[in-house]
Amino acid sequence: MEFLRNLGDIGLFIHAMIDAIIFPIPALFSQLSLSVLTPERAIWLATIGFIGCILGTPIGYGIGKASGHLVLSKMLKKKWYDSATGLFKKHGEAAILVGAFTPIPFKIFTILSGCMNYPLWKLLSYAAIGRAFKFYTVGVLFYIYGRAAEHMVDHVLTTILLVAGALIGGIWFTIHTVKKRKKKQAEQLHTPTGTEAADQDQVSAGGN
Repeated sequence: MEFLRNLGDIGLFIHAMIDAIIFPIPALFSQLSLSVLTPERAIWLATIGFIGCILGTPIGYGIGKASGHLVLSKMLKKKWYDSATGLFKKHGEAAILVGAFTPIPFKIFTILSGCMNYPLWKLLSYAAIGRAFKFYTVGVLFYIYGRAAEHMVDHVLTTILLVAGALIGGIWFTIHTVKKRKKKQAEQLHTPTGTEAADQDQVSAGGN
């Protein structure tokens, strides 16, 4: 971390990139350190972190496709790994969005996406939404409040990100439920009733 901090903007870029690949410490810490030093550059620093993260995402995805199960089994306890895998299979989009918002290491979601053969373009799309919100929330706080934002970030950022994550997760769940209901209704419309099936059998028998 000290080495990355000494590299300044380049260090933040590298940290954000490897945060999406394998590095255990979130890039938020580098962003905070640099934003405290130069609050007037906070939006620019957020941009650097965001770009680095998005460029690192396909690399984490590639690791997941190549040997993700092995990597994740080394990083997570078995029960957490099984739980994360199960949730991702059921709620891929929501998992990525919520993961991009929360303090959970983002590499878990990039690698899991590769493991599950989740479409890369979807991963990048959802990652871009979530990570942009996270990086720029910190950037805006420092840009507006200056160094005083350092004492606000923990509380304000955690609250904002958790609320936003829950909101997006709720919206996704609602859309997913509506889609499932419509699909079920469509299947019921195309499935013949008992009377219709009997009539079709009679017509078939008469034709024979």
